[in-house]
Amino acid sequence: MNLTVLMNAGPWLSVPPDGYGGIETVVATLVPELRARGVRVVLATVGSSTLPADDYLTVFDEPQFRSIGAPYNSVSGIAHAHMQGVLAYLREHGDVDVVHDHLEVVGPAVMAAMGGAAPPTLQTLHWDLRKHPDFYGTFDGCGRVRFAAVSQSQLDRAPTNLREQAIGIVPLAVPQPPQGPPAPTRGDQVVVLARITRDKGQDLAAHACRLAGVPLVLAGPVAGITEPAELYAHLEDPADPLHAHPDVRFFLDEVAPLVDGDGVRWVGGVAGSQKEELLGSARALLAPNRWAEPGATGVVEALGRGVPVIATPLGVLPSLVRHGVTGYLADDVAQIADYLGQLDAIAPEACRASVASWTPAAMAGGYLDLYSTLAASNRVPKVAVR
Repeated sequence: MNLTVLMNAGPWLSVPPDGYGGIETVVATLVPELRARGVRVVLATVGSSTLPADDYLTVFDEPQFRSIGAPYNSVSGIAHAHMQGVLAYLREHGDVDVVHDHLEVVGPAVMAAMGGAAPPTLQTLHWDLRKHPDFYGTFDGCGRVRFAAVSQSQLDRAPTNLREQAIGIVPLAVPQPPQGPPAPTRGDQVVVLARITRDKGQDLAAHACRLAGVPLVLAGPVAGITEPAELYAHLEDPADPLHAHPDVRFFLDEVAPLVDGDGVRWVGGVAGSQKEELLGSARALLAPNRWAEPGATGVVEALGRGVPVIATPLGVLPSLVRHGVTGYLADDVAQIADYLGQLDAIAPEACRASVASWTPAAMAGGYLDLYSTLAASNRVPKVAVR
């Protein structure tokens, strides 16, 4: 396919990510599929990214995610500096047909400001669309910047203004289970595989597992730090700004007191074979979210590996978890604990079958259709950028 796409992954994490990174994992899954179909991909990312692409655009050498929880006035320039790099690339290269953006708010704002000088732009919406009502409720992409949702539940929660500028829904896919030796034998433990933050409910999972007498493994970074020893080394310094990070405060105040190294363990961030081994040996994945997650790639990964899921009925989760078939939907800690005793009723084959169509190939096909729709609606000459 004779198409050049600038894939804007943003400056926060490497692609693929080293452990946590839902958006970056999606990008890392999508790009190879697009390139296999002849699409030329320019990847806008950080210098430590290793995903093969046809060209790269980098402003920062290293991921900037650790800064994301700092006060706005000290970090607001990071995303804008990255977008300055995107604009510079577009000025120097006139062959970009579509910009596929994944950078919250700043991406579409800057692309829309370019007007006719910008290629048609598609932003994938990876977040709860009630998060930025003042922006998405009034934003006008003038037909040049359009949006793709990742689930119907996400689009249903969007402001009317944004829904009118969405051109489709493309469910998120994740890397397929590796081909090779059989998965390890299921153990007794269950796992939460997510960044440790209040929205993800690791404290709820710990309370439920204690109530049920089931061991729990928490896998995910705290404030971008993937190694427990590194986090605690930072916290030995009373002046370290990490003390004020909201995710660190949540971990220290509400999760760490429940981590005893036996019934509840925190293993830090996991990736690659370590993550596969953890999922492969888990009796279930817990997703006790406090927020309406729109895509839930971790849930899709677990189900694709035959692992049942116990989740709160928010966001996309009720459309992913079929109650009593691929897992359970629980309203509170007591229900989570109760369903932990009913996992033997869930067949791994049913879990795998439920996400069989959520493949990287299907995701790439969905986006190619949207690229075509976007290009067809923007067949006007681009204005030279000076």
